[in-house]
Amino acid sequence: MPLITNASYSPPAYLWNGHLQTIIPSVFRKIPVAYRRERITTPDDDFLDVDWCLSSAATPAGGLGQRPLVILSHGLEGDSTRQYLAGMVRQLTAHGFDCLAWNYRSCSGEMNKLARFYHIGETDDLEAVVQYALGKGYAEISLVGFSAGGNISLKYLGERGEQGLHPAIKKAVAVSVPLDLMTTADRLEAWDSMLYNIRFQNTLKEKIRVKSPLLPEAIRTVDMSRIRSLREFDDLITAPLHGFGNVENYYRVNSSLPFLSKITVPTLVLNARNDPFLSRQCLPDALAKELSLVWMEFPKQGGHCGFTTKKGLQAPNYAEERALAFLTAIQPSPL
Repeated sequence: MPLITNASYSPPAYLWNGHLQTIIPSVFRKIPVAYRRERITTPDDDFLDVDWCLSSAATPAGGLGQRPLVILSHGLEGDSTRQYLAGMVRQLTAHGFDCLAWNYRSCSGEMNKLARFYHIGETDDLEAVVQYALGKGYAEISLVGFSAGGNISLKYLGERGEQGLHPAIKKAVAVSVPLDLMTTADRLEAWDSMLYNIRFQNTLKEKIRVKSPLLPEAIRTVDMSRIRSLREFDDLITAPLHGFGNVENYYRVNSSLPFLSKITVPTLVLNARNDPFLSRQCLPDALAKELSLVWMEFPKQGGHCGFTTKKGLQAPNYAEERALAFLTAIQPSPL
């Protein structure tokens, strides 16, 4: 049932393909957000830097815990300042939500302490952030994730849906999500998407160089110059470093697609059909019709974490408008 087929999104004329819809807002959209940073300790004695932005709307007075909270998860090699996440924070705080944007290990501007980083299925760290928010007194929490953060959020909901999701978590929105990681890796190796692939490789390789003294010898001795794709990096570095063995197992275990049917709260997945990161398997029309709590919207346009509207780059984008509508609806609905 929840396949939304009447998506109304239409990009400005100057953004005529998925690459422009991805790159132009990434480079030229500037959304200032005044965050207050806190650091939390993880169960394995590492740290996560989390950034607060409280509602600017006329909502019930009081401190933390008095309004609904949204926990936001950024994309691969991103952070809380990325335009897609900052724009969402601006939109939500203007309409009565407090926001807590967490930065993955190594992504906050300071290298994490342990001989590991983050990975695309890192739900234990999201659980640490959720528990931190619950400790602040929040009784109504929603999750919003972008790209890799969308995958983490959906996987988290599916895992906890089986185990017993905390009742404070009410809804979720995931934008530009690589639901199937193996075929996403295939898509990122296509000639027209290798620019993104190389960009991810470069930042990840630099982190390995910085952290090299702490890493196991098998990781330290990998010849980085021979790694030509994100898949190869994940096979030689990410998978063994985080206990997954090889890239096939890493992608299989951490893809959020198999977890969608286990989600127990209303959830919106927004993926553009022209997203240069995503494979056809990340647009599961048939599955969407079978799910009862996961709404899927696949507009023809939008790019990857783009969705610029005709109101301009700095205005709220379509993903932000859709997320607000979904999170504030009394009953989940397509529009």
